[in-house]
Amino acid sequence: MLLALAINVAMLGVALVGGLLTGSLAALADAGHVLSDVGAILLGLLGASLATRAGGPRRTFGLQRSEVIAALANGLVLLAIAVLVAIAAINRLADPPEVAGGGVLAIGLFGLAGNAAASWILARGDRRDVNLEGVLRHSFADALGSLAVVVSGATVLATGWLQADPVAGLVVAVLILIASGRLVLEPLEVLMETAPTDLDVDELGKSLCNVDGVMAVHELHVWTVTPGFVALSAHVVTMPGRDRDRVRRDLEYLLRDRYAISHTTLQMEEAADEGALLQVQGPLQGP
Repeated sequence: MLLALAINVAMLGVALVGGLLTGSLAALADAGHVLSDVGAILLGLLGASLATRAGGPRRTFGLQRSEVIAALANGLVLLAIAVLVAIAAINRLADPPEVAGGGVLAIGLFGLAGNAAASWILARGDRRDVNLEGVLRHSFADALGSLAVVVSGATVLATGWLQADPVAGLVVAVLILIASGRLVLEPLEVLMETAPTDLDVDELGKSLCNVDGVMAVHELHVWTVTPGFVALSAHVVTMPGRDRDRVRRDLEYLLRDRYAISHTTLQMEEAADEGALLQVQGPLQGP
């Protein structure tokens, strides 16, 4: 992210100055998007730094969700930028100002090369990290935006059709909107403590019930603390006469080896308590 930050700062200066000199909305829209990238990377670096800090008496999980909050903030900023760019582009469609096509083309080519390099660097990181993925989507959307600027500059230079510039601005706005969708939805899913999308909780519960010695499972909860860190808690009713510690270890091995869930809290209960305890939720019954 530090390498991508350096590239984006250089692109921001070129796009901003060039957009002002050429009068191109597409170039200025791209500069605004690059500015959001700079902010996204800084926010991502801050979130990653906070997430590594140890927990305390009040924040027992530490600040691991800082990365999730940073990703959500990035997505909301992208949404706002998309709306502002779209409004400016629509206003310019009826009366497009003169733009320097050659300058716009040069700015777009420079931005395209820089964004492609930044995206390639970011794509080599851990794609399971929603924080890094958010920064990468910013960068990739910027690369597409720079491509739209290239097309706009080439069109104005070749045909003199000035509407190409606000049309390119609208294209950039749509690309920004698409890139922001996942950045808003995925962090919200984590903050709402939903189960990972690739995990079938019903199937997991049945697997727990199929472990030898398990009579029933209830109060089963699975949630994501932060991407890559899944937690589980459950009440497990064991069959009479079974070693509850042995059953618990078997369940923990199953969850770790089959579902990659290592952070578990399993409350083991006597079969005699089943009638009183299984009224809270519909239990998953063992074989």
